[in-house]
Amino acid sequence: MSPDNRSLLAVLVLSAAGLVGIAVDEGYTAKAVPDPVKGKSVPTLGFGTTGGVRMGDTTTPVKALQRKLSDVQAFEGALKNCVKVPLHQHEYDSYINLAYNIGPAAFCSSTLVKRLNAGDYTGACNAILMWKRVGEVDCSKPGNEVCAGLWARRQRLRRQCLGQD
Repeated sequence: MSPDNRSLLAVLVLSAAGLVGIAVDEGYTAKAVPDPVKGKSVPTLGFGTTGGVRMGDTTTPVKALQRKLSDVQAFEGALKNCVKVPLHQHEYDSYINLAYNIGPAAFCSSTLVKRLNAGDYTGACNAILMWKRVGEVDCSKPGNEVCAGLWARRQRLRRQCLGQD
């Protein structure tokens, strides 16, 4: 362990609470539905799974959670390739949740990762709030009814990342 009790990424895996958090954040659908942002071109199934999903596909909660775990493991690999500093478990869980939502390429090329790899842990956690848009809609605007849930998720992930949640 490092002096501030952060662990090397090689030994970290998403916690059970982190996996459940992603599942709750994504919500469950037994039948494929259009992605809330990308529409019918990217159908979503189970707990936010998009890869290989076609409209009309169905799943069960157990199968969806198994697929979620498999999907998350791929995101963990991507994160471990671009983050070069040790993390607390709560930081790791929040970053995996964000990467799952925005995609590994967007996560790895983000200001957040640049700050993190420079050792600016607080600045990296705060950068979670930079991901506040759905298309042209600013989800952080008061009274927003289009994506208020996304903004609440970002705020919760920031608090979790900072160890406040």
